[in-house]
Amino acid sequence: MHDENLLQLITEDLTPAQHLLKLLQEESLALHGRDMRLLEDILARKQSLIILLEQHGKKRSQILLSLGLPADHDGLEQLASHSSVGDQLLSQSTALNELLLQCQQVNMLNGQSIQLQQATTANQLRILHGGEPAALYNAQGSTSRLVKPSTLSQA
Repeated sequence: MHDENLLQLITEDLTPAQHLLKLLQEESLALHGRDMRLLEDILARKQSLIILLEQHGKKRSQILLSLGLPADHDGLEQLASHSSVGDQLLSQSTALNELLLQCQQVNMLNGQSIQLQQATTANQLRILHGGEPAALYNAQGSTSRLVKPSTLSQA
């Protein structure tokens, strides 16, 4: 009975995980296009999917723990070895894990894209605000900060 509930939870999570992967891929495109409205919409949809997946993950862990099994893949394998739906449990779990791994990889790439855009924006703002004052060397070899830089708007 618990094995069938676990299988149902895993199977039900495949669709939200696929939607999450699709959203993360859309997010990648929106990040490159800097489409803030689309990004806000994607964020809201992502959050609801993540909450759903987390809730189901907790339920799966609770089922395994209630059976005295570890709440990880080893516990699932132990349950599957004594279950009539064991092969399905393992195959669906593998499919879900692969989807979640793909989500994690795309999410990491999106994070790197965000960091790159933040650094680029910070550099552009620094240039627009005049950047660092030019450090010039005087005759004694020490730095002199006599020249005050102008912002781009004043140049």
